Amino acid sequence: MGDVVIDARSERERPEGEPGEGAGQEPGPASGGDGPGAQENDRKNGKKKRPLWQELPVLVALALALAFLIKTFLLQAFLIPSGSMQNTLQQDDRVLVDKLTPWFGSEPERGEVVVFRDPAGWLAGRPVAEPNAAQKFLGFIGLMPAAGEQHLIKRVIGVAGDTVECAGSGPLKVNGKPLDEPYVFPGNTPCSPDAPGQFKVKVPSGEIWVMGDHRQSSLDSRYHQTDPHGGMVPVSDVVGRAVVLAWPVGHWATLPVPDTFGQPGIDPAP
Repeated sequence: MGDVVIDARSERERPEGEPGEGAGQEPGPASGGDGPGAQENDRKNGKKKRPLWQELPVLVALALALAFLIKTFLLQAFLIPSGSMQNTLQQDDRVLVDKLTPWFGSEPERGEVVVFRDPAGWLAGRPVAEPNAAQKFLGFIGLMPAAGEQHLIKRVIGVAGDTVECAGSGPLKVNGKPLDEPYVFPGNTPCSPDAPGQFKVKVPSGEIWVMGDHRQSSLDSRYHQTDPHGGMVPVSDVVGRAVVLAWPVGHWATLPVPDTFGQPGIDPAP
């Protein structure tokens, strides 16, 4: 038996007409693409595109899961239930609240508008409308304000270590610095003439002092100084910062920190 000779020449080196690997075979239909040949191959291989009615439930489930994750960790809509933040926010406005930054250890800062859970029965005795099934569902996934939840919205005036005080009709002072407050409701004075409206407090660690922009129509920290927190709101009860007034469209606006809270010397002395 003679030796087996392997022709190592490439197709380019073979003489014209000499058959190579696969020579003489008819090319088959394309295996890729979306032409008739590809469709025929898919049918032969048992592949069949699912109809839309089968894919739709999966797409809906994914969309709902994404909406829930956004509501839980990123943004959530809240309804403004009263006029205590006028004219910055009107009753029945909807705001979007940033829930992400607290996850990274960020705490509320002076001048921010924040949503927080009722810290010590501030809403006691106020009727809460029972949401229907649709409201519960849409609130659960964050597509509308959560119905029936006990939340409040106010502006942060003092943070840990700050001394906040008000006497007479004002001005409101933080660490001895008077605040220029253009956001206060027209016709209101920075301080209220009643006893709770005249105060001087020091904010403990882990808490904040909050007030509404409608000073003469806001039962805020001033009016809860006899509760277990002395009118303060624990930072742990803060849901997040309201960053956008989203609805109605005609009220759309961002909610920045006013310049008065950035004035030099406002931080407490070390």
